[in-house]
Amino acid sequence: MRIIDLSSPVDAAAWEPDPVIHEILTPAEGARHMSAEMKEHFGLDLDPSVLPGGELLSLDTFTLTSHTGTHVDAPSHYGSTADYGTPRHIHEMPLDWFHRPAIRLDLRDQPVGAVGVDVLEKAIARAGRTPGPYDIVLLNTGADAHLGTQKYFTDFTGLDGQATDFLLDLGVKVIGTDAFSLDAPFGDMIRRYQQTGDPAVLWPAHFAGRRREYCQIERLHNLDALPGDFGYTVSCLPVKLVGSGAGWARAVALVEE
Repeated sequence: MRIIDLSSPVDAAAWEPDPVIHEILTPAEGARHMSAEMKEHFGLDLDPSVLPGGELLSLDTFTLTSHTGTHVDAPSHYGSTADYGTPRHIHEMPLDWFHRPAIRLDLRDQPVGAVGVDVLEKAIARAGRTPGPYDIVLLNTGADAHLGTQKYFTDFTGLDGQATDFLLDLGVKVIGTDAFSLDAPFGDMIRRYQQTGDPAVLWPAHFAGRRREYCQIERLHNLDALPGDFGYTVSCLPVKLVGSGAGWARAVALVEE
């Protein structure tokens, strides 16, 4: 079995709207920290210089949002209430949603904004397979070419509300994208709202989750490396963050050879 990494990195050196903070305790600092902690909490004395090289273990502390890097959005991210009951947090979602056959839809020829059902139907026809119940849909927009830059957050293709419902009508429970969001960029949505006064153009893909329970995988990467539009399994198990509206995931494709 070949494993293809579909995850974008969490990198404190990359540009993020909410910057990632990465603090590093070196192995030498870890030794001194351990010695002080043992003394304070347990009354034990250990000179860190007796350790090999005066070092113990490193420790990394990251400060970041649950929506940094590749992550899975839970229903509770979309709102505090839903038509189907209380929205579930990420730790409550069934794991079998996140280890499923997948189908990739090519949207790389689409402009910045939100695409509709007609575009998805054409992409499905090109792929040669219609997504079935519980299949994971991967939207290959090409947005990950801008990963690590401000453009990644402003120039990408999302789904409108009808397109989202179209996939959910097929029985899809998890929709993934290599873009920052499954919705159109903020600037595009706000401009269309100002022009039309129609609130339905604001975050329709996310707000669909208030009517129908489903999850999104945002900020995927490397979808071009897949061997085709289907014929593999995607695993994107979210981290079990209790009470959270999202959880980071190391998304991969599993390809039988």
